[in-house]
Amino acid sequence: MPRIAVPRLLSTVIVPGLIAFFSLSACAAAQAPDRRAAVNAPRARTQQSQRPSLVVFITIDQMRADYFDRFAGQLTGGLKRLREGGAFFKNGFHDHAITETAPGHAATMSGRFPVRTGIMMNSQGVNGVPDGQVIGGRASETASPARFRGTVLTDWMRNANPATKWLSVSRKDRGAILPLGKNKGDVYWYSGSGEFTSSSYYMDTLPSWVKAFNAQKIPHSYAGKFWSLLKASSLYAEPDSVGVEALTGGFDVAFPHPFPGEPARAAAILPNYPMMDELTLGFALRGVRELRLGADANRTDMLAVSLSTTDAVGHRFGPDSREIHDQILRLDQYLGLFLDSLNAMRGGGRLLVALTSDHGVAPYPTLKSTLYPNGAAKRVSLDLPWRAFLRRLDDLGIDTTAVDIDDGVVVVTKPGALGSSAATTDALFADLANDLRRVQGVLRVDQMRDLARADTVRDHIARRWLHMFAPTSNVRLIATLTPYSYWLPVTYASHGSPHDTDAQVPVLFWGAGVVPGQHEDNVRVVDMAPTLAAILGVRPTEALDGRVLTKVVR
Repeated sequence: MPRIAVPRLLSTVIVPGLIAFFSLSACAAAQAPDRRAAVNAPRARTQQSQRPSLVVFITIDQMRADYFDRFAGQLTGGLKRLREGGAFFKNGFHDHAITETAPGHAATMSGRFPVRTGIMMNSQGVNGVPDGQVIGGRASETASPARFRGTVLTDWMRNANPATKWLSVSRKDRGAILPLGKNKGDVYWYSGSGEFTSSSYYMDTLPSWVKAFNAQKIPHSYAGKFWSLLKASSLYAEPDSVGVEALTGGFDVAFPHPFPGEPARAAAILPNYPMMDELTLGFALRGVRELRLGADANRTDMLAVSLSTTDAVGHRFGPDSREIHDQILRLDQYLGLFLDSLNAMRGGGRLLVALTSDHGVAPYPTLKSTLYPNGAAKRVSLDLPWRAFLRRLDDLGIDTTAVDIDDGVVVVTKPGALGSSAATTDALFADLANDLRRVQGVLRVDQMRDLARADTVRDHIARRWLHMFAPTSNVRLIATLTPYSYWLPVTYASHGSPHDTDAQVPVLFWGAGVVPGQHEDNVRVVDMAPTLAAILGVRPTEALDGRVLTKVVR
């Protein structure tokens, strides 16, 4: 049975296209008398005050903070190195309510909450915009930061030094686009055809180096191969086959997981396998080399990398699965080789790395987890009270299309259609709120106007909703589910709630200008951009929601 080689055996013929990137570490080893000293050099050099020439902002999609502790005994690569040699906060949080990919990525390098970036949810992220035709995509396929408001760290860096360069890479379009705000330039993501692409917002045609990378057809080379366990099966405590995993289709439920035998299909389905992260990092390294990011000591450049496979595996198999265990171990190895390669290319003392996630995840609501306290989880539908509410509107002659509901958020889409009587309207929404509160699995229902008067220091649910929507918005009321509960249509492991299981993520800084340490403090993802700005000595060009984590800054 063919097997996918483990990351440290990338010299095999299975993935020849990636050898050129990760073999840079071997080149560095040949030039250095002590390879271990060369690899660990960045940690030692953090004692210096050298300004970095390259910032590497890594976002691991759906990376729970507890994965660092849970798999610590088996981590030997990049995750281990970054945690032990950097400033690590395990109590990092996205302090907004709809914990989805687009709002999370928009917060990472902006230092601002969704209510100010304008990116409230995936459906209002980067797609369906009037500009940004995807290169090689269908005529209706668009992707751009048109809805994003304000600036990001890269804007502040460019304001300080107009020569600053940047590159953003991800499997997902929103993962590549939103960290860079509205900056144009080298922004790329993976397409279903097995190639990295961009959109007309950034360029008219792909650069020659991107075309050359795509021409290798590395994703197609996985046809007929397997995702097998990285380590011996006895080292995985999780069961290999859990019946609920079959509900979402796609994969079979037990290792080894096969790739399709047809090359085009293998390339299309690659995002569901760990090797997608390896490919993304390889593409990023090619971009660093071609664009000469970090090569000039007189400027600081930006590399943003969003790694999406943890999200794909987590959705399919859940956070307590054997598959997520193996994914994290492989990601650890990929990141180790990636850091080795950057160290060889640019010198570790000139690197500044930040790492976080866009959101967490909760286990399947129908699977009682042995790791997470989801025993009281429910699958919740608001269909009955919502239909009753619409009937009341219809009886009063009110246009029922004037309101809408999406995952418990009730929005007035046509304010003028509700009539002139505020008392009648208030009574209607009060009745709806009472009906929603009686649904099992609903924790609370809040009128948006009441949230503005809440104690946002003690009431983190209210605070996170206020960081999502302004009290003056068209959002009228919000139903919040109990922890670990899901909306009924969802059959896979997911996220999106204001609870800590979805909001808690790692916050990590490593490299030049960073004071290493392990911290218990509660910090926020919006604190990362101002902290990086402080390390770099650049000034944000607008007011931020985040603050500088002073204990990190040397």
